[in-house]
Amino acid sequence: MTELRSSLLSWYANQGRSLPWRKTRDPYAIWVSEIMLQQTQVKTVIPYFERWMQQFPSIESFANADLQTVLKAWEGLGYYARARNFHRAAQQVLQEYEGQFPTNLETALKLPGIGRTTAGGILSAAFNQSLPILDGNVKRVLARIMALEVPPSRSMSQLWELSETLVDPEKGRDFNQALMDLGATVCTPKNPACLICPWRSHCKAYNRGIQSELPMSETRAPIPHKVIGVAVIWKDQKILIDRRKAEGLLGGLWEFPGGKVEPGETIEQCIQREIQEELGIEIEVGEHLITVDHTYTHFRVSLNVHHCQHVAGEPQAIECDEIRWVTLDQLPEFPFPKANIKIIEALKSSCSNG
Repeated sequence: MTELRSSLLSWYANQGRSLPWRKTRDPYAIWVSEIMLQQTQVKTVIPYFERWMQQFPSIESFANADLQTVLKAWEGLGYYARARNFHRAAQQVLQEYEGQFPTNLETALKLPGIGRTTAGGILSAAFNQSLPILDGNVKRVLARIMALEVPPSRSMSQLWELSETLVDPEKGRDFNQALMDLGATVCTPKNPACLICPWRSHCKAYNRGIQSELPMSETRAPIPHKVIGVAVIWKDQKILIDRRKAEGLLGGLWEFPGGKVEPGETIEQCIQREIQEELGIEIEVGEHLITVDHTYTHFRVSLNVHHCQHVAGEPQAIECDEIRWVTLDQLPEFPFPKANIKIIEALKSSCSNG
């Protein structure tokens, strides 16, 4: 263990990445980075992190911000439940802990959106606590070093135990950062750079020549595909948008209304029916604007978008939280899901061309 720790820390001192959140010990800034890095790559997170810290430089400024402002700042990062949970957690820290992130693991774990890896990441990076972490990169490193013979999800207790045993008792901060860097830059999913790995001689997978086969992957069923009809509804040079209910996927974000195409239904029929059910209005479905394909974690969608004209009725928020008529120029003021951003770009392009 001593040799593994010292060789990794020595490698990190020379090869560790320079990342903006590593230049601070502010628990809030580190917390921001940890939440953003869940499910998202470092290169994507860096510009978001920097903008976020300018817009919300403290827990107070973030906790007191309006949720729509928060979602707009998060726009494009995906997995929006992270932003909603983070906002609730910041408000809790402000109210219950005088704006100070709790230094106790059990207390930190009670905050919305904070699991064991995130809590370990924050407490080790901000307070040098020697706590284990187990993100995707770390799972891969540990699965290889022990030549794990099952997919990681089937051996989580064993992986947590190894992570806990390995973490340096004096240098929790640097050790965990080093372990994540090793997975991100050397012990990569494909073509790991074993020849420059500080743990090569101790790695069972490398010594058996099976590093490229590990970690074992899960057998996954094909993900479902949903075909969606979407309406860009026009009335007096304005477009109708609605805000999704706060809970669930993309909760609190704005969108162009629509819904799933039923069997035997055309896109146009689907759009007319959905708008009647969701908003209680009649529309005339016009020309096709764009089809957007987007993949979420557990399913993928094809959004078939049509220009539509409002014909009759006053829109009602039957299946959403709020409705607004806005101009094309106002659309960027609202937080939209990533797939809808492409619709907005297509709208701008089609209006500028004619």
